[in-house]
Amino acid sequence: MIITLPDEGLGNSSYLVDLGNGRALAVDATRDLRALRAQAHRRGLRVVFAADTHLHADFLSGSLQLAHDEGARVLASAAGERLFDHQGLHDGDEIDLGGLTLRAWATPGHTGEHLAFLLLEGAKVLGVFTGGSLIVGGAARTDLFGADRTEPLARAQYASLRRLAALPDATPVLPTHGAGSFCLAGARAERVSTIGAEKAANPLLQAPDEESFVKELLAGLGSCPPYFLRLAEANRRGPAPLAAPGLTPLTAARTRSLLDGGAVVVDVRPKEEFARGHIPGALSIPLRGQFATWLGWLVDAATPYVIVRDPGQDAAEILWQALKIGQEKLAGELAEAWDGPLASIPLVAPGAARGRILDVRQAGEFGSGHLPGALNIELGALAEPMLSDEPTVVMCGHGERAMTGASLLARAGHRQVGVLDGGPADWSAATGRALEAGR
Repeated sequence: MIITLPDEGLGNSSYLVDLGNGRALAVDATRDLRALRAQAHRRGLRVVFAADTHLHADFLSGSLQLAHDEGARVLASAAGERLFDHQGLHDGDEIDLGGLTLRAWATPGHTGEHLAFLLLEGAKVLGVFTGGSLIVGGAARTDLFGADRTEPLARAQYASLRRLAALPDATPVLPTHGAGSFCLAGARAERVSTIGAEKAANPLLQAPDEESFVKELLAGLGSCPPYFLRLAEANRRGPAPLAAPGLTPLTAARTRSLLDGGAVVVDVRPKEEFARGHIPGALSIPLRGQFATWLGWLVDAATPYVIVRDPGQDAAEILWQALKIGQEKLAGELAEAWDGPLASIPLVAPGAARGRILDVRQAGEFGSGHLPGALNIELGALAEPMLSDEPTVVMCGHGERAMTGASLLARAGHRQVGVLDGGPADWSAATGRALEAGR
């Protein structure tokens, strides 16, 4: 039995494979092992093998934690030159799982040391864990290791996808990256697929030649968080195993001292509460599936930060989302009422938006439909001040990213900022006006 463990916030999937006799294989497990462990406990399984398809750029691997806690044997590419105890695998190497076999296939492209893993029962292929090579509706990006390697890795990705496409059509395709991941170029919403389905519907597999493939792959690359550029090396060195973490309670005085020393307040409350009142200079990143992405995108890993949350918000969720991307400078949480002044940012009804409209969605989202005359600056690019201080309504798809953007502008000194309470469709419905498409 192969159990898919999706991380909707990062747009990824890990896998747990029941090997029989109470033993299990984990594939591309993240440092946040809560879902994997819940499934293993429910089935009475102990993870004895932990395999990584590649040096992940978007999360810290949980393999070392599984080795530390459960004695799992870590399996990974020998070409990755990892600096911790593991079994390094080369193309064609096979691991006896006890009744099943795991065969390593070199599939460079997303990374240079990338492996796919074929799960075999005798000669029958039960599935292929494709990591960041073949994914549902696309392939993973090849530009995370410098501009000089982007095109060569794209050409390697072409060969890797063709190799995988030669597997039987009924072979389950079990990728790590999927819809919602900033690691990919193109995707459909499904988390898993088959070789036959991808041959029929994946545009990259239908490219007539290598040149066309490379052109289409590179054209589909959007922006990505800056932490992508450091996590592969962190995974090569090996993230340290963790004990059960907790949020340290902080007084208002201690919080003020931390802020004076360069820390930032990360307010995870819903946008409506942040709008009504927040610590001046606080960064709004509402707690939801995408919290980790925006925390890592907008807060430097070396910067200490203090959490402000509602009592009903899950402290463990905040912690594990932060820790799985290596945001470890978490000083604690404000545990008492703030004793200083509060700032506010108004929510603007969709039909009342006036002045400059700043849309902070990704370029592709903006191009699919936006308010006439709106300015598009992706949220990840707002970290540096770049706009004049004039009346501005910030917007996104629903309002969460917009509030984050407005809080960034407020930190930079803007005082005439509001947030559209809704998205483009709400504005169109309220005004009776059509959206514009394109850039």
